[in-house]
Amino acid sequence: GVLASLREQSFTDFRVVVVDDASSDDTAAWMAANRPDVDTIVHPRNRGVTAALNTCLKAGAQSELVALLNNDVELHRDCLGELVAAMERHPEAGSAAAKLLDFHDRTVLDGAGDTYTWGGEANRRGQGQRDVGQYDTPQEVFSACGAVAVYRRDALDAVGLLDERMHALYEDVDWCYRAQLAGWSCRYVPTALAFHMGSATLGKGASDFALFHNWRNQIWVIAKNYPASALLRHAPELALVQARNLAIALRRGKGRLWLKVWRAALAGLPAVLRERRHVQRERVRSTAELDALIGAHR
Repeated sequence: GVLASLREQSFTDFRVVVVDDASSDDTAAWMAANRPDVDTIVHPRNRGVTAALNTCLKAGAQSELVALLNNDVELHRDCLGELVAAMERHPEAGSAAAKLLDFHDRTVLDGAGDTYTWGGEANRRGQGQRDVGQYDTPQEVFSACGAVAVYRRDALDAVGLLDERMHALYEDVDWCYRAQLAGWSCRYVPTALAFHMGSATLGKGASDFALFHNWRNQIWVIAKNYPASALLRHAPELALVQARNLAIALRRGKGRLWLKVWRAALAGLPAVLRERRHVQRERVRSTAELDALIGAHR
């Protein structure tokens, strides 16, 4: 697992923090007995994935770089070292993304950084494709999948932490969007390899939990981060994606879930719009620069 692979890293200048989000499987006791070298922080109540990630980010407040790692990943021994080296080479980067391969079939890509469309959807580059080196070029990407990502402390201080309202899904995309607007890029590092067990896509078997948070959080990312001119210019693409999501919901018999998504999205909108004012006030990237990043499936 992730802890075992951290022990094998060629880069060793790091501290490990595990956050137990009020689990019921004696994780904290096991960690105390078996990994006393690891700092374990226990949430007394379940607060969600995003809150747990923020606890990690806060725990690393004295570090120049902080890596967030899901518990369902295994790292190649050079993964952290390659991510750190890339961040040192690119001081303009606020984050860096690893090359993710499928844990069970390591010839298949799980993601080579994230792309984003003006319709409001994020996707992992190359997900599900056979890895034949087509994503082996280091480059700037829109965002980093939170399964394995490194964040720069200066960027976190400037942009803020992950948005805990999102609970799970799209919190990593939202942070990178805010960082991009504030002038911090995201690097894709193909030499930083990791193997991910996570669910491949929100496919036919997606749970109501996943669909709800995916669809609601898409709306909040748009409301918070799109410059006003982009909202107007890309209204057709935004409407098309929402219409398609509604069609998916109806086809799967999830019409009530779709209504629940929009009720929750609208209920949270006043707080999102308050944050929007700050995000847009801090924006330094032009819409032309955003166009070069968004919708580019390179």
